Amino acid sequence: MPTQDLTDFIEQVTGESHLRVEDDLGDGFVVLKVSEAERRQARHDVRSTEDIVIEMLRNARDAHARHIFLATSKEGNDRRLTMIDDGDGIPQHMVKRIFDARVTSKLDSVHIDTWGVHGRGMALYAVRLNSKAASVVATKLGGGTSFVIETDTTKLPEKVDQSSMPSFLLNESGTVVVRGTRNVNRIVAEFAYVDKENCSVYLGSPVEIAATLWEFGCALLPTSTRAFCENPEEIDVCKRLALASDPSEFSALASSIGLELSERSARRIMDGEIASLAPFVESLNVQKPTSNAKKPKKRGAKEIAQLSNAPGLKLSNSEKNQLASALREAFEPLAESYYLNPEVEVSVTVRNGAIHLSIPLDESSR
Repeated sequence: MPTQDLTDFIEQVTGESHLRVEDDLGDGFVVLKVSEAERRQARHDVRSTEDIVIEMLRNARDAHARHIFLATSKEGNDRRLTMIDDGDGIPQHMVKRIFDARVTSKLDSVHIDTWGVHGRGMALYAVRLNSKAASVVATKLGGGTSFVIETDTTKLPEKVDQSSMPSFLLNESGTVVVRGTRNVNRIVAEFAYVDKENCSVYLGSPVEIAATLWEFGCALLPTSTRAFCENPEEIDVCKRLALASDPSEFSALASSIGLELSERSARRIMDGEIASLAPFVESLNVQKPTSNAKKPKKRGAKEIAQLSNAPGLKLSNSEKNQLASALREAFEPLAESYYLNPEVEVSVTVRNGAIHLSIPLDESSR
């Protein structure tokens, strides 16, 4: 009997708790098996689409990728992420094991970066555990890898607003402060900015990424290789689209590296109707503080109290929206810690000589 079938049989007969507990300590206390502890840890590591994106970006960077291409699309509640890089690649015998717990190529390189501990061999395991599907669709040793991740956003949430861009502000101390919804755009922007010396990141729709890879491959592959190559798997993953001689072949090659697009879209790309993307970091506008800007006067507690109790105080809708936006941003880390929904409507009212701010505690999306 195959191992998985045996596992399923034992779970049916004894209950799945039999497989998760190493020792029963009595009074409701147990010692978890290592595998169960790892499973729980991995589920905690990834709690949103945005978490998957940052884990995949860090993995590509650690695989020495100089270029990372992320295509993202959504149909209904299903999110699809295709990440293609020009890093080290994966040996064929490891393609199906790369998502197993504790499997890593970074034996002595566990480290802490901007986003926490990395290199424990748990990132891809956590991604698979929290996804509908996760697979390596193309790879070449020394020539990069393409991953496809599919999630159900009703089970693994993501920010409602996926269109807004973050703002970067360089303060007087030289520190960059990032503001805005913590969506995929912001995650990629932060990574692209922090690691801009190591790699370039491109973010767009599958068609936009395909157009970028087409130009990328055409610029780097010799004409003779494009004309006479009979086996695309001999070519680095990021350059394979340049082998296409017609829209039909382009669409098929795109599908083989995880990008689904029609022949019509392929024809538009090959005809130059769809522009390639610039590195994402180039779209960021890092604002510098103006030296002659007048700093707002700091108010003491007494002045604030007097202002709050001022008779007839009225706030405009824009002032209320500004205050609500600032409060939502401040509430977001707390919501993440307590598994609350950060996408809430903040109520701002002025009554009885005070400003009242109300945040509903909605746990429905967590």
